[in-house]
Amino acid sequence: MYANVALLSPPYACLTYALPPEFPPEFWRPGLRLAVPLGRSERGFRAAALLSVSEASGLPGSVTCKTVCWPLEDAPLLPPDLLALFRDMALRQGVEAGLILGHVLPQGLRSTRVRLHCLERGRATALSLLQISQANAAERQKLARALCSGAARMLSPGADAASEEFCLLRADPPWPVRPSATRQIEVLEYLHEHGAVSRRRLLRSLGQAVAPALQSLLRAGHLSLTREEVGDDAERALLPPPPAPFSLNADQRAALAELRAVLDRDAAASRLLYGVTGSGKTAVYLELARDCLARGKSLLLLAPEVALAHKLRRDAACALPDAPLFFHHGYQSPARREAAFRALAARRDPCLVVGTRSALFLPVPRLGCVVLDEEHDSSFKQDEGLSYQAKEVAWFRMAQARGLLLLGSATPDIKTFYAAENGQLPLLRLPRRVGGRPLPPVELVDISALPPAASSLEGGGLLAPASEAALRETLKRGEQAVVLLNRRGYAPLMYCLDCNATLRCPQCEIGLAYHKGREKLVCHYCGYTRPFPSPCPQCKGMNFLPLGEGTERLGERLSVLAGQPVLRLDRDSTRRPGRMEEILAAFARQESPVLVGTQMLSKGHHFPQVTLAVVADGDLGLNLPDYRAAERTFQLLVQSAGRAGRGEKPGRVLIQTRDVSHYCWQYVRAGDYEGFYAAELERRRLRLYPPFVRLALIRMSFAVEEKGGPAALSDLAAALRPRARELGVRMLGPAPAPLALLRGRRRFHCLLKAGDWQALRQLYFFAKSRKSAALLRLSLDLDPVNML
Repeated sequence: MYANVALLSPPYACLTYALPPEFPPEFWRPGLRLAVPLGRSERGFRAAALLSVSEASGLPGSVTCKTVCWPLEDAPLLPPDLLALFRDMALRQGVEAGLILGHVLPQGLRSTRVRLHCLERGRATALSLLQISQANAAERQKLARALCSGAARMLSPGADAASEEFCLLRADPPWPVRPSATRQIEVLEYLHEHGAVSRRRLLRSLGQAVAPALQSLLRAGHLSLTREEVGDDAERALLPPPPAPFSLNADQRAALAELRAVLDRDAAASRLLYGVTGSGKTAVYLELARDCLARGKSLLLLAPEVALAHKLRRDAACALPDAPLFFHHGYQSPARREAAFRALAARRDPCLVVGTRSALFLPVPRLGCVVLDEEHDSSFKQDEGLSYQAKEVAWFRMAQARGLLLLGSATPDIKTFYAAENGQLPLLRLPRRVGGRPLPPVELVDISALPPAASSLEGGGLLAPASEAALRETLKRGEQAVVLLNRRGYAPLMYCLDCNATLRCPQCEIGLAYHKGREKLVCHYCGYTRPFPSPCPQCKGMNFLPLGEGTERLGERLSVLAGQPVLRLDRDSTRRPGRMEEILAAFARQESPVLVGTQMLSKGHHFPQVTLAVVADGDLGLNLPDYRAAERTFQLLVQSAGRAGRGEKPGRVLIQTRDVSHYCWQYVRAGDYEGFYAAELERRRLRLYPPFVRLALIRMSFAVEEKGGPAALSDLAAALRPRARELGVRMLGPAPAPLALLRGRRRFHCLLKAGDWQALRQLYFFAKSRKSAALLRLSLDLDPVNML
């Protein structure tokens, strides 16, 4: 018998192997993980997933198949529905199934570091894969019988203390260590970037030479060692208090009644829950979860960001205290993600799973419903490494399971609402806020008279006088405010006064942002850093001027205005494990009157004492080279406006802009999603953008040092144009990408428009087949979200 397997590591190929004769034919079932030999090495094995079994290899008679070394488990870990999903994704994207599996499975499930543990006559033995492969036929037969009968098990090697102990940051930058303590700074920077990691991984990454520095930091209290479960408990304890219980209103009950009816039909279905901010969509999700569990079905509740996922988990735990609850997101350690995967694979009873988009690939038993909260959010699209759209994956899973896909948003994606308008996606509405409170009034503050670099000249700040006055009034009344600036760091640019140059990343040619707390200049695209202050690379001068303003600098200025420290919520301030929960809990307890942050605070959070929301730079995303720029700005600002006036006191929203005439603002001020939708839809109809056309992006790049790159790009473009005309594809480019140099590679975009997805895929496969493509890195992004 022969097995068709998918390698779970590069080259991710689908290969054919002979199956070892020691096992009965019924043992080999699709979804089983295997250890297979690859290459000439006698000692190296790769993890692979069994896709199918056949009597014949299907290869020429002169070809001899290698034999599978040994199974990595005694029963398939990957259920048939997940295998079907991985095959479908591979087919859609023109890649091997192993590439999909290799990106979505937890790290430990892609490893062959296992041992066969046997218990015989009161004695335990453990054999490695190498020892099994070198055993004689009789011994292998004996081991196979033991594995099939349950007398032996495949287990991961026991974890030692260094693997179980996790290093946690206990201090935020700037760190109180000497500038000369370079090893200590190296450890702190690594943990700041990667979050909680095991002591073993830290020492492997930085080398044993940092061990003394690690001990010094532990003694000083800047770090701590803990088992991961402790960190998880701490996170739960730090979450803000849950909202008070309340009864569903008439709109919520009507929506829930329709969803219950859909659940009872036992047929694949989709619904859009369209409700204004504060209308109680989360309450509908949780009641739906209760109904799913009562019907013997599991529910998967997904949020676009970890911060919102934490809130949903807290709400679910309070509303359904007896429900079996699993929590999963990409920032958890590999060990925790593997444990959740194994626990769900072994489970047979229904449960509730809360997480981010990666939770879609969990083997959830008896899955009956998937909910995507804030379905419009671009975070549901993965565009690095493995490209996929969470909504498409969720739709496929519900089509398999004959379940319900529920999309929820106050500002749905234009394409989603278009489908609802055209009868493809039934629409449920929540038109009013819970309690009947009105949406807060939105005012525009014209900052066109302020100089662009006001924040670095004569002590001026990014906030206009009118915004500062409103903030002072709010603080005087003892109320709270949130200030949104979607730009992290202290200053986005650093300008050399001696040579008039802006300091740029050598790998990306993008301006380096100044992070005052870390005393570093950072590239937000490739992660390149350099200490600050340090001499200018051009003139070696030391006279610099920070230009612009990020959340770090804005928070510093507002601390002066408020007369006390303000809180900051962005990617930099929340890197330390548990820090996000600390910030949100502290603001909920009113320990600070102001919370400054990026888009992380724009949606989902409920703070009843917040009566003022200020958007410091409403134009920031409005003029990006992206057909979705106006839609994203509208969504972000309407969601941000929804943070104010959620309690008993009325709210107020101020949006600072340099272009008060832009058509987007009239709809933002009125909170008129459907008016904006109609206006935006007409613009897309005229310019042929989705939903009126299928859109794809072929990303092309070559290394800066690759001499033949420009010629190869030119040859490929010349070959693509006539082929595009044959397929009926409108091709724009290749043209330099907006971020033309990134991580040392020259980048180009080829934008494609067509009437169907198949024509776009055909053109991409044609490009991959060309000889000139060998010098280029090509990737296909269907329905691209990131146009940079």
